[in-house]
Amino acid sequence: MLLRFLFTLAIAFSLTSQAQDRPPNIIFILIDDMGWTDLGCYGSKYYETPHLDQLAKDGMRFTQAYSACTVCSPTRAAILTGKSPARLHVTDWIAGHNRPNARLSIPEWTKHLPEDEETLAERLKTRGYATASIGKWHLGGTDHYPEKHGFDVNIGGTDAGSPPSYFSPYKIATLPDGPQGEFLTDRLTTEAIGFIEKHKDQPFFIYLPHYAVHTPIMGKPDVVAKYQAKKADGGHSNPVYAALVESVDDGVGRMRETLKKLDLSENTLFVFTSDNGGLSHMVGAQGWKPGPTDNSPSRLGKGGPYDGGVHIPLIIAWPGTIEPGTINDSPVISYDHVPTLLEATGTPLKEGQVVDGESLMPLLTQKDILKREAIYWHYPHYHPGSATPYSAIRAGDWKLIEFFEDQHVELYNLRRDVGEADNVAAAEPDIAQKMQKQLSDWRTQVGAQLPVANEKYDPERAWESDRKKKRVN
Repeated sequence: MLLRFLFTLAIAFSLTSQAQDRPPNIIFILIDDMGWTDLGCYGSKYYETPHLDQLAKDGMRFTQAYSACTVCSPTRAAILTGKSPARLHVTDWIAGHNRPNARLSIPEWTKHLPEDEETLAERLKTRGYATASIGKWHLGGTDHYPEKHGFDVNIGGTDAGSPPSYFSPYKIATLPDGPQGEFLTDRLTTEAIGFIEKHKDQPFFIYLPHYAVHTPIMGKPDVVAKYQAKKADGGHSNPVYAALVESVDDGVGRMRETLKKLDLSENTLFVFTSDNGGLSHMVGAQGWKPGPTDNSPSRLGKGGPYDGGVHIPLIIAWPGTIEPGTINDSPVISYDHVPTLLEATGTPLKEGQVVDGESLMPLLTQKDILKREAIYWHYPHYHPGSATPYSAIRAGDWKLIEFFEDQHVELYNLRRDVGEADNVAAAEPDIAQKMQKQLSDWRTQVGAQLPVANEKYDPERAWESDRKKKRVN
C-alpha cells in the first residue's frame, strides 16, 4: 500500500510539473482600423463592447498604446517581427499609393514580409506551439503567405487589404464560403474556436487579424437597427460601423467562453489591439470626406501624421500574472509584442535576432518601468488620410514630427495638448532640437529609407495617383 501511494504521488507530481512547464497559450486579436476610443472601456457611449470591457477588467488596459505605423501592413510586419517598419523597409500598406507629381519621390520599399525575418510564430514553434493565422494577412502574395512564416495554417489570409464582402459568399481564396449570409467576423471566430478545441492539449498561438472594422463597412441588419434607434455620442454615430464593432466584441466573448469551458482560461495570455487609428476622414484633390468613426480628442486618424493615426486600444489579460483592472499610462508600441510574448513564454530570440521593441513584462507584472527613452515612427509616403512623408518621435509627454517636404518640425506636449493643436517648436527650441537629433540618429541606426526630390513635381497635380487598379489599405 505504501508503494502504491508513493507511485500515485509520483504520477501526480509529474503531471503537476508538466502542467507548470507548459507555456501559456497566446491569443492575439488584431483589429483593422479600430480607433482608440471605439470601445466602452475607452470612453465610447455609443459602441457597445461588454466582452472587451470585461477583458479590460480582467487584465491591463493601456492608455498610451501606439501602432507602429499610420497604416496597416507595416504594423502587421512589426507585430510579427518585433522590428520597426523603418528597419524592415516595409513602410506603407501593400501595394501603397504612388503620386508621380508630388514634391518628393518615395523610396523603393519592400512590398512583402521578407522570408529571412524570424517571426513570432517561428520562434514559438521552437517551444512546441501549434500556430494559426486566421484572417487578414496583407503582407505579400502567395509566395509570402503565413505558411512561409511559421504558421501551421492560414485561414482567410491573402494579399488583399479588405474583404469583397462581410457576408458569404466572401470570395476569399483561402476561406471557403459559408452558408449564404454568414458573417465574416463570426466565421473567423468559429475557425479560431475550432483551432483551440483541436489543440487544447498543447500550447497554441492564434494570430487573429480580423478584417473588421475595415471598409466596406457592413453589419448584421438587426444589430444595425439597434444602433439606428440609439442616440449618437459625438463622432460615434454610424450605426453600421457600430454593428461591425459589436461583431468583434461578440467574437471575443465566444472565444473566452470556449477557453473557460475547456479549462484553459488560467493559462492563456490574451492580447487585443489595432493596426492603426480609426478611419476618421480622407483627404485629396476634392477635399475632405468624413470616415465611419472619430478619434477625438486625438487629431485626425488613419493615414495622418498625428496621434489619431497611431493611438490605438491595447488590452492584455493573463490570469495569475496581470492584476485585474489595472491601467497603464506608459507609451508602448506594436513592435513591443515580440519581446513581450517571447519573455512570457520563456522563448529565447534566435541567435543574432534583432528587435526594436522592449518587453512589457515589467509593466504587466508592475515590477518595473521601461528603460527606453522614446518610440519612433517613419512614413516616407503620401496618403489620402493627409500624411505627407514624415518621421516622428515621442519621448515622455513630448512628440515631435518632422515633415520631409519642407523640413519643418512640429512639437507638442501631449499631456497638455492631446489634440496636437498648439505647435510649440518655436517656443521650445532646445527640446525641438534635441528630439530632432534623436530622431535623425534613430533613422541612421535602423537604416531608414528617405524620400528624395522629385524632378516631375507639379503642384497642380501633386495629389493625383497613377494607380490603375483599385486597391484598399
